[in-house]
Amino acid sequence: MSDSDISEDGLTGDDLRDLFEDAPCGYVIADGAGRIARVNRTLARWLDQEPGAIRGRRFSDLLNVAGKIYYETHFAPLLRMQGYFHEVALDLTRKAGDPLPVLVNAVERSSDDGARRIVISVFNATDRRRYERELLEARRLAEAASSELQQLNLTLEARVAEEVGDRLKAEAALRQAQKMEAVGQLTGGVAHDFNNLLTVIIGGLETVSRQLAAPSTPEATGRIKRAVAMATHGAERAATLTARLLAFARRQPLDPRPVDPARLVTGLADLLQRTLGETIEFETVSGAGLWLSNVDAGELENALVNLAVNARDAMPAGGRLTIETSNAFLDDDYVSTVPEPVAAGQYVLVAVSDTGMGMDQATLDQVFEPFFTTKEVGKGTGLGLSQVYGFVRQSGGHIRIYSEQGLGTAIKLYLPRLVGGSLPTERVIDALTSDGGTETILLVEDHEDLRAYSAGVLRELGYQVLEAPNGRVALDVLQSHNDVALLFTDVVMPDGLDGRQLAEEALRRRPELKVLYTTGYTRNAIVHNGRLDAGVNLLGKPFTYRELAEKVRRLLDA
Repeated sequence: MSDSDISEDGLTGDDLRDLFEDAPCGYVIADGAGRIARVNRTLARWLDQEPGAIRGRRFSDLLNVAGKIYYETHFAPLLRMQGYFHEVALDLTRKAGDPLPVLVNAVERSSDDGARRIVISVFNATDRRRYERELLEARRLAEAASSELQQLNLTLEARVAEEVGDRLKAEAALRQAQKMEAVGQLTGGVAHDFNNLLTVIIGGLETVSRQLAAPSTPEATGRIKRAVAMATHGAERAATLTARLLAFARRQPLDPRPVDPARLVTGLADLLQRTLGETIEFETVSGAGLWLSNVDAGELENALVNLAVNARDAMPAGGRLTIETSNAFLDDDYVSTVPEPVAAGQYVLVAVSDTGMGMDQATLDQVFEPFFTTKEVGKGTGLGLSQVYGFVRQSGGHIRIYSEQGLGTAIKLYLPRLVGGSLPTERVIDALTSDGGTETILLVEDHEDLRAYSAGVLRELGYQVLEAPNGRVALDVLQSHNDVALLFTDVVMPDGLDGRQLAEEALRRRPELKVLYTTGYTRNAIVHNGRLDAGVNLLGKPFTYRELAEKVRRLLDA
C-alpha cells in the first residue's frame, strides 16, 4: 500500500469504502438527472435488493406513488433552486412492495469539469414514524377522553343542578310544612286561650246586663261587681297574652334606656322572693365593674319574672334560684356556631340558674316555640320562654339555655353593652290623679268603637274632644280650631295618611302642639327595629282609663 492510498486522517481507501458501504444510514450518489450511480449496502439491505439492481435507476423510481409525485413537483425543483434540502419525509418501496419510511437529505455538487452530481443521505424513519403514529393516536385518545370528560362534566353539572333543585324543592316543601304546622300550633293555641278569655268576658257582661234588668238589690249589686271584676280580669289576661305574642314575634314596641342590670335585679328581688315562695332559696350575685345595657327595663323585669316562675314550677319540692350578672364577650368562634345571627362583641350577662328537674334534649329543641309547655293542661300558656326569647332577640341580644335532667337549668341572657351612656337621673314624680283637665284634644282613630270609648274617657276627665276618623279629616279640624293642645292619634290608618305623617304635618302648622300616639302593632312609622323613635310618646293598645288619664295629663304638663 502506498502513501497515496492513505488519507490525511490516516484512513485507507478500504476504510473509507467500508464507512460508505456500512454506514448507519443509506447513501446514494446520482448524476444531475437523478440517475443513481452508486448506492451503499445499507440502503440496498433496507430495500431487500442488491446494489447492482439499484444502480442505473432514477431515485424517484425507489419512491411510492405519492413520493414520485412529490419528487417531481417539489423535491427536484427545490433542489435545483437552492441546491439542497433537509429531512424530507418520504416512503421508499421495498422489493416486496411494502413501504419504508425514511428522512431524506440531499445536496447538489459540481465537479471541476462542471458536471453536476447529487449526494443523498437516507435515514430509516420506521421507529420515528411509529412514534409519531403512537403520539397521534395518544393525542386522539386524549382528545376523545377530554371530549368525553367535558361531556360528562356538562351532564354532571346538569345532573347536580337537577339534584340540587329537587333537594331545594324538598327543603322548601319541608319548611312550608313546618311553617304551616307552627302556624297551626300558634293559631290553635291563640284560639284556645282567647276562646276561654272571651267566654269569661262575655259571660261577665251578660251577667251585668241581666242584673241591670232585674230589680236593684244588694245581692244583684254584688253579682254585678263580681261579674265586672271577672270580665276585667279576663280582658287583662287577653292583653297579657297579646303582649306575649308580640314579644315572641318581636313586634312589641320597646323603649330602651340605659339600665344597670344588677341594680334592676336587686330592686326586683323582693317580688321574685314572694313569687318563689318559702321553699326556694333565692340569691343574687353581681360581678364587679358591671357594664350598662340599653334595654327596656320593664320588659327585662317581665322576662326575669317569667324565668323565675318557670324555675319555681321546676322545683316543686324546693331548691335554689340564682340570678347572676356579669360582663361577657362573645367571640367570632362562638357566634359562628350559633344558628341565628349574633354579633360578636361585649355583652352584659344575666344568668338565671335553678336546681330543678332539668330538661332532656327533645324538650330543649322546642323550648322557645310558642305554646310549647311541659306543664299540665291549664297550668301554663307556653308563651313564657318564647316571650323572653323574642324580647332578647329584639333587643339585639342572645339567649342560651343549658339543662340536664335531675341537675337543673341555666338560662343566660346576653344583653348588648351600652358604650358611652349613663344612667338617667331619677326623678320623683307626683302621683297623678284622674281629675283630667280642660284642654282641647284632637282624637284621631279609624276604629269607630275605640274612638267612641277614648272620646268618652277624655270627656269624662273634663277635656274638650274633637274627633276625626282619619288623617285628612283631622287636618281640616285642626285648621278650624286654634285651641287644640294635644293630638292623640292612632298610627296605622287608611286613606294614605298614617299617624306619623299626620303628626309631621300638624307640627309643621302648630309647632307647639303635643302629640301622643297609640298603636297595637309595631311594624309602622314610629317604631324601627323594634324600638320607639327618639322623642315619640306612645300609649300601647289596649289601654285602661287610668293609663290614658295619666299619659295625657303627663304629656300636657311636660
